[in-house]
Amino acid sequence: MKSDEFARRRRQLMRLMGKDAIAILPAAPVRMRNNDVEYFYRPDSDFYYLTGFAEPEAVAALMPGRPQGEFVLFVRDRDPAREAWDGARAGPDGAVRDYGADDAFPVGDIDEILPGLMERCSRVYYTVGAHPEFDKRVIGWVNRLRSQAKQGLHTPHEFVALDHPLHEMRLFKSRAELATMRRAAQIACAAHRRALAATAPGRMEYEVMAEILHEFHRRRADVSYHPIVGSGPNSCVLHYRDNHRQMKDGELLLIDAGCEYQYYASDVTRTLPVGGRYRPRQRAVYEIVLEANRAAVAKVRAGNHWNDPHDAAVRVITQGLRRIGLLKGSLPKLIKDGAYRKFFMHRTGHWLGMDVHDVGEYKVGEQWRLLEPGMVTTIEPGIYIAPGTPGVRREWWGIGVRLEDDVAVRADDPEVLTEAMPKDPDEIERLMAAA
Repeated sequence: MKSDEFARRRRQLMRLMGKDAIAILPAAPVRMRNNDVEYFYRPDSDFYYLTGFAEPEAVAALMPGRPQGEFVLFVRDRDPAREAWDGARAGPDGAVRDYGADDAFPVGDIDEILPGLMERCSRVYYTVGAHPEFDKRVIGWVNRLRSQAKQGLHTPHEFVALDHPLHEMRLFKSRAELATMRRAAQIACAAHRRALAATAPGRMEYEVMAEILHEFHRRRADVSYHPIVGSGPNSCVLHYRDNHRQMKDGELLLIDAGCEYQYYASDVTRTLPVGGRYRPRQRAVYEIVLEANRAAVAKVRAGNHWNDPHDAAVRVITQGLRRIGLLKGSLPKLIKDGAYRKFFMHRTGHWLGMDVHDVGEYKVGEQWRLLEPGMVTTIEPGIYIAPGTPGVRREWWGIGVRLEDDVAVRADDPEVLTEAMPKDPDEIERLMAAA
């Protein structure tokens, strides 16, 4: 993403903050995986959203109207010895030259410099709780300044939750962000097609996952969450992660796998017949979920409420379960009583962006918020009939179906970012026969 995109975001946030304020954002800390081995570093989404800076041990400060410069970065200093082990660092000079900082300092000097930047600000915009260890430092700086108030020093007197305005900004994707999310969706769809070709009786779930990971990495993407590759009864486990079962002919394989490309996520689910053809009861359930998916996508329109897609999916799923005999009773009462939750126990979607379950409020006050252009949501209805489900005949057991797409709200028709991966059952069977 180009540097002017990050600069535009900083300007927008500082307009919301107003003068006499400072925003402070720390980078995510490095996390240890085991002994002296670190997890692969992934920057904090809020920090990266405003800076484009992906190194650890960094802090950003935004000060609207500061004559000496509004955007200050504290970063690791250059260190040839450490860079020989870990790779090049930007250093303060690189932070200014390559990342648009008005000024930059070694992060080791932050205790001496940042309180001086805060002392003429009335409000401190900060997200408390995201990085507890850093919280203590910020509170310490403020308390130190307040102890000098008797000397006539103007000190901060108000903490403001930074996540509220910042997450509202992140909810609305720019053209550049949507282009990146389209690419993430394209890569995920290519991985699902590759997984489809690898699905066959006798193969292991982890072999299918390996094909997905291969496709992600060869296109310079990474997982946005650990893939779910669940066959047979595992298709009914919503967050199944083991992926170590051998697939059998006549079963379903539910694959929920999305990638992260340039820090933007995709989130895609398809359900395949392991032997290449859906059996009658599987197809009956599948077609209900497909109808629910399409009905929910049609409701992803500007001016509709956030919950309208879910309501549409619930109605279709309840009707379908009633049609195939898994629910009995009047449709309005079944919906009112939530009878469908025995088989469809999650919501139909969530915001999508830099995080898989992205930031942004779902309600304004007590009301579901209206959908607006620039928002991106998943649409993921499902039906899960786990083995042993009370009141359900054995022949239905082990059928788990979910169909998930990434959908962008536009002024007119919604844009399905993941349409490159088919979901029509006849087309899936044709693709599997040709694989």
